[in-house]
Amino acid sequence: MSVAKAFVARLAGVPVFNPDGDKAGRVRDVVIVNRASATPRVIGMVVELGGKRRAFMSIGRVLSIGGGQVISTGRFSPKQFKQRGGEQLVLSEVLGRSVTLLDGSKATIEDLSIEHLANGEWQVDEVFLRRPRVGPFSKGKTLLVGWAETQRDAEAENDSGHLLATFEDMPAADVANELLDLPTTRRLEVVDDFTDGRLADVLEEMKLDSQVDILDSLDDDRAAEVLDHMQPDDAADLIAQLSDERMETLLGLMEHDEAEDVRMLLSFAHDSAGGLMTSDPIILASDATVAEALAMVRNHEVAPALAAAVCVTLPPYETPTGKFLGTVHFQRLLRYPPGERLGTLLDDNLDPVHASTSDAEVTRLMATYNLVQLPVVDDAGHLLGVVTIDDVLDHILPDDWRDQDDRQEVNDG
Repeated sequence: MSVAKAFVARLAGVPVFNPDGDKAGRVRDVVIVNRASATPRVIGMVVELGGKRRAFMSIGRVLSIGGGQVISTGRFSPKQFKQRGGEQLVLSEVLGRSVTLLDGSKATIEDLSIEHLANGEWQVDEVFLRRPRVGPFSKGKTLLVGWAETQRDAEAENDSGHLLATFEDMPAADVANELLDLPTTRRLEVVDDFTDGRLADVLEEMKLDSQVDILDSLDDDRAAEVLDHMQPDDAADLIAQLSDERMETLLGLMEHDEAEDVRMLLSFAHDSAGGLMTSDPIILASDATVAEALAMVRNHEVAPALAAAVCVTLPPYETPTGKFLGTVHFQRLLRYPPGERLGTLLDDNLDPVHASTSDAEVTRLMATYNLVQLPVVDDAGHLLGVVTIDDVLDHILPDDWRDQDDRQEVNDG
């Protein structure tokens, strides 16, 4: 049974299964990052796969925790796990740490509970503590408190850890602006301490030349990891700015599936539907249910524009898919019972566009029919991806729109 809360110490060694029931590995640690005004956020797990190799699994890949097992989507980074600055390993680094309570007394962390939030994220909830022994036969009193009731050493204002905790609470677009305001040396120090996923989110909110500058500061392995975490269309736009030699090097280091998506996007003209689209929409079979579709939509790692609709195709269900059958919009999913099949709910009024369709035509169609996303197919009608409203806005806005002051004058008259 899936649970909304779990104690991390009890997850040590727990088997991880994919949705088909095949064992993928075992949990070896849980990775968290601090936030300035909230409890730490859980970003993933370290999973030991075959051959004792340890890989990172994003918490967004976790489908359920409970019953002595973790069920995941089954996708892991192909590279050995490497801890980044700002990341903390709960089992290895947090448990056993001494903390000060609000009353000034000391205690030792013996366990942390993590909870699943309504938005799909996981965060630290409570801390299981043990006070110091008061006699030779005492084990020390235990207590369960909220994370906010413990105090740790304050970080210096100019320490990277303080900036990282502050940035954690901020939208990626705001972090991008703050980051570019830092001196170059300081900026690179902070970038080095970002998790790969967070850096990917921030890069997507920068103009291309700033993205290139930061990517150039990373070694090839780190750069490939960050590109793996970016949306395929954003990764393609960025990697297209690099030299042919480094482009091929990074594509060779990326996860195979992610690299193939980027290569496909690079094959289309920049001003076409194929050049605008993202190749990572939500895709399900026609006999999938409303409940399955809503579970996919609820995944907090799915961008809002992609969560607005579910694409229904014949197998295979990875782009390029089998024949595109149609789209089911999120609002329609809410109007039908959980067991209803998607094949009966397809939108008959929305036709896909071909990958060669011009950007102007794509923009016209989306504006005319108030669309958040538009499916893109090849000559055989196979789904290649979707163009989302943010893809179109990024394309039609002037190149320097990110540099413009977002404050507007208010007319008091």
